[in-house]
Amino acid sequence: MSINSSVAGNGAASNNSTTILLGRILLAVIFLLSGFGKLTAISGTAGYFGALGLPVPTVTAVVVGLIELLGGLAILLGFQTRIAAWVLAIFTIATGLVAHTGWADQMQMIQFLKNLAITGGFILLASSGAGSYSIDAKRA
Repeated sequence: MSINSSVAGNGAASNNSTTILLGRILLAVIFLLSGFGKLTAISGTAGYFGALGLPVPTVTAVVVGLIELLGGLAILLGFQTRIAAWVLAIFTIATGLVAHTGWADQMQMIQFLKNLAITGGFILLASSGAGSYSIDAKRA
């Protein structure tokens, strides 16, 4: 291996970790804000969930808020990233199927497609891992 390929390899790895970090931040923001919002407005969230026909809406609101907040935090920090990414991928598909299936309404279709795109991001993250700039990398 030549010095140039070694240096290029290190630069590529660094760039890869930087882009993974950026992706983690962008994926985490929506879940951190949404989870925090749900947990600080439990009654409103429970009312919405009740209108959707979800069981025990207050408990569901707390569980959903915690999944979003803690999952978003795990993704942001790169902690147990592969597991958190799979959990949030499944969660995001499930929420799309529960809350965004009125596809005759273009906004609901857009929301569902947004959920599909986010799920794709989580599947990629589950596959690639958190990168060098993460708690996972420091623990390895």
